[in-house]
Amino acid sequence: MRGIFLDAGSLVQSALDMTPLDGAAIGWGYYDATPPAAVPERIAEADIVITNKVMLDEKALAAAKRLKLVCIAATGTNNIDLEAAKRRGITVCNVRGYATPSVVEHVFTLLLALMRHLPDYHQAVQAGRWQRSAHFSFIDYPIHELHGKMMGIVGYGELGQAVERIAIAFGMRVLIAERSGMQPRAGRVPLPELLTQVDVLSLHCPLTDETRGLIGAKELRAMKRGAMLINTARGGLVDELALLEALRSRHLGGAGVDVLTQEPPLDNPLLGTDIPNLIVTPHIAWASREARQRLVNEVAANIEAFLQGTPRNVVN
Repeated sequence: MRGIFLDAGSLVQSALDMTPLDGAAIGWGYYDATPPAAVPERIAEADIVITNKVMLDEKALAAAKRLKLVCIAATGTNNIDLEAAKRRGITVCNVRGYATPSVVEHVFTLLLALMRHLPDYHQAVQAGRWQRSAHFSFIDYPIHELHGKMMGIVGYGELGQAVERIAIAFGMRVLIAERSGMQPRAGRVPLPELLTQVDVLSLHCPLTDETRGLIGAKELRAMKRGAMLINTARGGLVDELALLEALRSRHLGGAGVDVLTQEPPLDNPLLGTDIPNLIVTPHIAWASREARQRLVNEVAANIEAFLQGTPRNVVN
């Protein structure tokens, strides 16, 4: 059997143990990246395809006459035409829960850095301002505690629940947003009501037609002055121009963003160097070495299970 990893470079940018994949009785072809035009040719003779972000649409799948299994090296399935795969009898598997510790730690890394102005203090020390201070402690930027603050969580799956646990450990209070159009369940609050109450809003929902642009100018204006926004989910959830305005007007106290609408970004408004209290990281919340190794191990386990006739993590 022949296997192809279409964008191994998105995962293996530093040392990982790939022997779990190599252990299967499969001849592997690894590509650092695969442009859309090259997909049909590269998968034409493949029995198994691994993809992280490379799209497999109906045209590409039609060219793969031998293809039996698609392994998504991620949780999201939006890069696969699932209906086309089903019509062709192709099994599609994903990986779930592999990055939870990494993402949750990144959420609070961003939040703590914003609440305590760590980038500003670091730059001040490097510029010699502490060294010239008249006092032992240089406190030019406001420092706030997480303890006692209210966090609002949008998206209460595995990640949202894990963030809630750590928030409570910090002494925060937590509100959970109810899905749009649903009657509020016990312990859930409609988003418009939640926005007015929270000191921190953390996004953990998938990007769908329903959630695209979920946080726009209206929602940002509804938030308390000085509140923080953390987005480690998907860039399209937030209107980036509206977020820029909310930061520049100082309505928001800060934002930590790990995802943008287009990645890699081109001319994104949030990449300016003059935006107050904004931290942008390059979609790395998921990418601890441990999480990436778990991902490799789980993809290998999906392949082994499929070859043994007991497929796991099948996407329907």
